Amino acid sequence: MNPYILAALLFGLGLGTTITFASSHWLLAWMGLEMNTLAIIPLMAQHHHPRAVEATTKYFLTQATAAAMLLFASTTNAWLTGQWDIQQMTHPLPITLITLALALKIGLAPVHSWLPEVLQGLDLTTGLILSTWQKLAPFALLLQIQPTNSPILIAFGVASTLVGGWGGLNQTQLRKILAYSSIAHLGWMILVLQFSPSLTFLTLLTYFVMTISTFLLFKLSKSTTINMLATSWAKAPALTALTPLVLLSLGGLPPLTGFMPKWLILQELTKQDLAPTATLAAMSALLSLYFYLRLSYAMALTMSPNNLTGTTPWRLQQSHFTLPLALTTTTTLLLLPLTPAVVALLTL
Repeated sequence: MNPYILAALLFGLGLGTTITFASSHWLLAWMGLEMNTLAIIPLMAQHHHPRAVEATTKYFLTQATAAAMLLFASTTNAWLTGQWDIQQMTHPLPITLITLALALKIGLAPVHSWLPEVLQGLDLTTGLILSTWQKLAPFALLLQIQPTNSPILIAFGVASTLVGGWGGLNQTQLRKILAYSSIAHLGWMILVLQFSPSLTFLTLLTYFVMTISTFLLFKLSKSTTINMLATSWAKAPALTALTPLVLLSLGGLPPLTGFMPKWLILQELTKQDLAPTATLAAMSALLSLYFYLRLSYAMALTMSPNNLTGTTPWRLQQSHFTLPLALTTTTTLLLLPLTPAVVALLTL
């Protein structure tokens, strides 16, 4: 892609999210979300592959539906209450509609079906943008309206953690596994959104760091399926040793960073007398952990047949820029001991 076009599209992505962040009016927020969608579509379709074009079309249709629903809900709110302000949402009908629209935008269960299909059709770089940056603007709106219709949010959260766990079990494609992982993590965030928005924000940041690390690792080893992971030991032995730890952190296993948000969320849910919900969420985390263990097993504990394609490649100078990978991997593995400091920062 032409670097000028790429720069313009990335600028559009950043501007769309920033407009949504800065807006207190629903029309401006909607405009920022639309800019975001329109900026990522050329990035998604840049390879002119039928799968990429199909994924782009699915993404456009779902995002357009969600945006139309958001606009309808905010107009209904203005009609019922005379308010366009995001933080002045008082009527339960528009709040419910907007929560549903934003759930469709980020891919929460039960409106999640588009996410694995779309992610599967993209390359890893665009998939990374879709899994991280594209979640920021809808989450900013969710945190601003702070919906108080608890049964809907808890239903979304529990459904997402269960679907994210069950859906990933039978997959062999890494991008689909990461999509189901994304759905499960979003479920955890939504569960605690109404009780502790700062904890939702912490979970979102932790998820971003772990996901960036995982995508960059797969990109470096050029892996898109579990079988391709098994040959990565010949390409980068040190990274192959670290990747299972990153995956287990994504699954929320102590003593890695991914355990911190899950631990705090379970604690918060128990404080709110939601012990059954906390138990369900913890059980669904085991499902997710199983497919991360599958990936770890394929990478670290199996050795692919040492044929001509599997032999060690020439040790040429790496052309990849690996600083982001180093930073995110270190954070993914070593942040748990700093939990008290992180919690103190969030409660300031």
